[in-house]
Order: sequence, then structure tokens, then C-alpha cells
Amino acid sequence: MTSPQEQHADVGAYALGLLDDADATRFETHLAGCELCMAELDSLAGLEPLLAEYAAATPDPRAFLPVPDSTDDALLGRLLDEVAEVRARTRRRRMFLVAAAAVLIIGGPLITVQATSGDTTSAVAEHAHGGPAEEAFDLIPASAKVSGTDPATKVSATIGVEKKAWGSHVVLELGNVKGPLRCSLVAVGKNGDQQTVTTWAVGPWGYGIPDSPHETARTPLYMHGGAAMQPNEVDHYEVRTLDGRTLVDVKA
Repeated sequence: MTSPQEQHADVGAYALGLLDDADATRFETHLAGCELCMAELDSLAGLEPLLAEYAAATPDPRAFLPVPDSTDDALLGRLLDEVAEVRARTRRRRMFLVAAAAVLIIGGPLITVQATSGDTTSAVAEHAHGGPAEEAFDLIPASAKVSGTDPATKVSATIGVEKKAWGSHVVLELGNVKGPLRCSLVAVGKNGDQQTVTTWAVGPWGYGIPDSPHETARTPLYMHGGAAMQPNEVDHYEVRTLDGRTLVDVKA
């Protein structure tokens, strides 16, 4: 089974189409709940046209070979196809390494990960501010957002939903939540079906707490993910701790 660390490392290979079907499916399952990988995948979105341009400018190896006898056509064709496949795979990997190096040298890493401890919780949390999730939340119209505040926990949540062919793109704005906690956003269907949209960790500083002495804790947390249900199939959304406690319930 692929470890979480290996799945994090698969972002570049997935972006360039280097994973086989099984590995791609496993990575997509991981991606739906990993803000870190979503952010890295967004940063690599511009590589595809670059690769296409590079491929178009690179001559095909067939152009440099003599015309074969007709009896050798089939064998040579198969060999050339294999050579072209290996050549393309090598070129894609080389271009990815060059692009990755350019990102590190010119722009610096998008997210700082504590490599010595292997703990990516703080990296994911830091990227939650001003990242793709917040941008996605801002793009969703007010008519597609619903809000709720739990009277007991005082945790507030606003859910933005986009209808997709595959289900629903769900974006969460979470406030007045204190940690440390491990949480999940769950879509509960009208038929009782429950699907986890995304999971995350809340540090001891919390999020969306106006009077917090920590500046970052005054900003809401933004997370996004996907559910296989269409928006009209969802009854409500629940923000829960991973041990089953409901922090806030938002009617769809």
C-alpha cells in the first residue's frame, strides 16, 4: 500500500501523466482530502503547455532513419514506437525536474514543510490562508453558500458548493474553532449516505478567533474537497472531530 509520504511525492508524476491507472486512482483518492497536494498540483498546472511546446519542437526519431525494406516495416514500426515512448517519458521527467528546480530557485517553495519531523500539519494550515481554497470560496456566488453556527460550540461555518459532472465541489470557511483538533467535513445525503469531503488538523492557536493574540488565528480556515453526490442530493454538511463530535451542522 502506498504511504501518505509517497502519495505526497506523486503530485509531479500525476500532473505529467506518469502514473499508471491504479496509482492515479489511489492518488486521486488521496488528493480529495489533501490541501497540501491540491496546492502543489495547482502550482504545476502550467507545465502541460510547456511540455507540449517542447515536444513539438523536438524532431521525431523516425526522420533520421533510412527507409527500410517492406519486409522489415512491421518490426521497425514496433521498435520505433517503443523508442518514442521511452524518449517521451524521459523528456517529461527531465522537463519536470527543470521546472521544479526553477520554482525552488526563483519563487521559493509554496509551502514550508517541517522535513525534520515529517509533520505537515502546520504546512497545510499555513496554506489555508490566501490559497486555492480561499480563492475558490470567493468565486462561488452568495446564492450557492449556506451558513450555520452551533449554539453550544460557537463554531461557525459557511459552505460554498459548485455542481460538477462528477458530483459537488465543496468549499468550507470555518471560524471560531480552537484546537488542537483533527476534523473532517462530511456531506450527509437525503438518503442518509455520508461522504467525507476533506479532513484537516487545527493547531492549538485555532482559526477565526477575533480576539486571539495570534494573528494567523484571527483568520478563518478555508478548505475544499469533493463529494460524489450532486448538490440537490445533500441534506446537510457536518464539521466533525475525527473522534465523532459534531462542531457545527449546516443545512444544505
